[in-house]
Amino acid sequence: MTPLDTQLLLTALASVLLLVALIVSRIKMHPLLALLVVSVGVGFATGMAPAHIVKELGNGAGKTLGSVGVVIALGAMLGKILADAGITEQIAAAILKHASTRMVPWAMTLVAFIVGIPMFFEVGLVVMLPLIFSVAQKLEGQARFKGSAYVYVGVPVISALAAMHGMVPPHPGPLTAIATLKTTVGPTMLYGFLAAIPAMVLGGPLYGAFIAPRMTTKPDQGLLDQFTIAAPATTGHSRPSVALGVLAALLPAILMLVHAVAEMLLPKDSAALQAASFLGNPLIAMLLGVLFAIVALVLVRGGDMEKLRDALGASLKPIASIIMIIAGGGAFQQMLTSAKVGDAIVHLTQQFALPPLILGWLIAMLLSVSTGSATVGIVGAAGLLAPLAGADPSLNLPLLALSIGCGSLFFNYANHAGFWMVKESFGMTMGEATKTISVVQSIVAVVGLVMVLFFNAVAPLA
Repeated sequence: MTPLDTQLLLTALASVLLLVALIVSRIKMHPLLALLVVSVGVGFATGMAPAHIVKELGNGAGKTLGSVGVVIALGAMLGKILADAGITEQIAAAILKHASTRMVPWAMTLVAFIVGIPMFFEVGLVVMLPLIFSVAQKLEGQARFKGSAYVYVGVPVISALAAMHGMVPPHPGPLTAIATLKTTVGPTMLYGFLAAIPAMVLGGPLYGAFIAPRMTTKPDQGLLDQFTIAAPATTGHSRPSVALGVLAALLPAILMLVHAVAEMLLPKDSAALQAASFLGNPLIAMLLGVLFAIVALVLVRGGDMEKLRDALGASLKPIASIIMIIAGGGAFQQMLTSAKVGDAIVHLTQQFALPPLILGWLIAMLLSVSTGSATVGIVGAAGLLAPLAGADPSLNLPLLALSIGCGSLFFNYANHAGFWMVKESFGMTMGEATKTISVVQSIVAVVGLVMVLFFNAVAPLA
């Protein structure tokens, strides 16, 4: 550790504390402004040139908008089409009909588990939001329900999506760790599925049942209206079938899953793999999902295209603020990464004498928490431990890859785009968001590590 490393770590900590203070204190600064102000402050505090600060702000916000913002916008359009067609209403009614209030979180966990196999966390959440809101709104109408129905239904979804995102290939984090450590997909995927089950149960239905009665969270009414109130029928025909609606909702996930399977089975130069890669890209998959929903749920039923255009335009208004705040989070993350905070974390962890499975989790956790990027955590931890992985034949490399993925999930907070997406989508305060996504992902990360150590002791697969 050098004095510069200490300065960088203290700067990262101070920046997060300042960000929270600006938002929750009497200043009540808008999150986007607070994120940009703190990002600029980090740049000057770490000695960046003004021109470089401006460049990194644009790069961070632009990269996040490109990878997440457009997908969220398309997801909002898809959700609006499904809501107006009555699909989410019918699915929500079916879930509540076949599951008691106590079993609803378990049903939502199962749905999110399936959706989360191919989908990134942010993409999976935007796809699930209409169903979360529809189910929660129905629960809220029950006089016996106490607390926030939206937290009760949403926490299991957040838990399942996070567990799948960090633990199970073909998500980019686990695949990156697998490639860097030169291990195999099969055992890592099996370990990941087995570890994800208790992690998402403890972080989802069980924790959700504990925290929901203690919260009063409710999303913005405009967002609720968009996703839960069916507009007047666009045709004189009956509503489309639930099966067709489910297909429209899951088409992006199906395309991403096909891409994932193709990556594991086909040669890298295969034309079929290139086609699957294109169709399974989150942006293209969501675009195709929206187009399919337009054709299947509106056009073939004689829907009014002008009304549809107006409805899709209106669907973007409630999420515009969410997208911009997420972009601000991307700028903050980029500034911390460019300041080389990750290098300081690596230097810090080199002083620890810990078993590789625990060290991999710890490095990934510290890098992810400090830089706001799970990818940085995974790449840094896997790269640092790759020489050890090659030199120690007794080390279980699939478990090391899983441990690193779990560590990257810990305490998703104000420098993570996912934190802001959950906070703004559910209309939460900083404290409420911390009690939900930050604590949920921490539970998932810790349970994942416990499962890694358990598997290493009793069930070697490789």
